[in-house]
Amino acid sequence: MIVLDYKDRRPIYEQIVDKISELILNGVLKPDEKMPSVRNLAMELSINPNTIQRAYGELERRGFLYSVKGKGNFVSDNKELLEIRQIEIIKDLSRQIQQAKEYRIQKEEICEMVNQIYGGGQDNDRNS
Repeated sequence: MIVLDYKDRRPIYEQIVDKISELILNGVLKPDEKMPSVRNLAMELSINPNTIQRAYGELERRGFLYSVKGKGNFVSDNKELLEIRQIEIIKDLSRQIQQAKEYRIQKEEICEMVNQIYGGGQDNDRNS
């Protein structure tokens, strides 16, 4: 579920926040799904429970998790979070396309790359 990179310069809790956020946004963790307890996840990852507690706190602050006293942490409904992330990605993609245009990368090259990524190369067969 979560693999930590000890060579990464980011703190461990930030890596955990990023990984869990990604799992939630990709639909691997479903809304209202119970998260592992702080103690269990700390043991699984062989790290201090305070690190997990800090990560869960940050995820709750960002709206990815909610806690129920005495029951644990649960995945929030992530539709709005997914929409926000999609808007961020589109803005980033727009900036990258603008930069590609400035460096004279042809529109056809970008479209071909998009077709390969989305269609696994199959869309190119349709265009031939």
